[in-house]
Amino acid sequence: MTVATVLIAEDSLVVRTVLRRHLETQGYAIVEADDGHSALEACRETRPDVVLLDIEMPGLDGYQVLAQMKADPDLSEVPVVFLTGHTGADDLVEGLRLGAHDYLRKPFEASELIARVSAAARVKALQDELRRRNAELAVVSRTDALTGLFNRRHIEERLHEVAGAARRHDFVFGVVMLDIDHFKAVNDTVGHAGGDAVLREFAARTQNALREEDIAGRWGGEEFLLILPHTDLDGAATLGERVRAAVAASPFALDDGGALEVTVSCGCAVGDGFEPEELVKRADVALYEAKEGGRNRVVTG
Repeated sequence: MTVATVLIAEDSLVVRTVLRRHLETQGYAIVEADDGHSALEACRETRPDVVLLDIEMPGLDGYQVLAQMKADPDLSEVPVVFLTGHTGADDLVEGLRLGAHDYLRKPFEASELIARVSAAARVKALQDELRRRNAELAVVSRTDALTGLFNRRHIEERLHEVAGAARRHDFVFGVVMLDIDHFKAVNDTVGHAGGDAVLREFAARTQNALREEDIAGRWGGEEFLLILPHTDLDGAATLGERVRAAVAASPFALDDGGALEVTVSCGCAVGDGFEPEELVKRADVALYEAKEGGRNRVVTG
């Protein structure tokens, strides 16, 4: 179980000591700061789960610290519980208006302290879990489940992004359309489970052959598309040949212990002002020529 961290930002050593003692008995990890500037520094260094923030502090007051936290994307969602010795509603309303999660009046009861900090820590834990799940969903939404490469929808989005950047910044980029040769025969020979194993291994070999800036996705079935930023036609052909050679280098291992020779045909096209669809069409025509020319080869268009 992860221990929640609480930052106590309070200029009174006595108050900090009392707060620390109560919270440590509940299992919280404690970080301390005695003024506004050190509170912000501690927030950035430790990324606490909850901040207990005194309103009246030297340097920066609690309102100013909160404002800077809210302006920082890394700290904006950390719950802040204001500590105040004031009993007027105006101070409390102002803190809540600025984005504080809650407040605690001094002097405080230990049970109230624990309740308010626990509630804030639960909010932070739920926010973190929601963020994690959203990140997972984002990955799933753009990933082909079988191969782990980008799916058709996302590779099309990236294609339009690169094409737009090429027009704005005047650079060429290439696309390579790949098609596994005789893939229907692969399925007929080793079954769909074997075909899936071939697709996974093909994707892995292709990814390993690419440069860091290159983008690979499954276009559909046994077809794959590579997007190669800042790449001319010779560079696209070289990259296509690297993938072709990696695929043909050794048989593909199958789950049943067998192995299968696999080859791929590649069609390359390059442009700087072409619409993305036109560029893919030209690569597809080159791919057709590669297949008509005997397969297991790279053709530029």
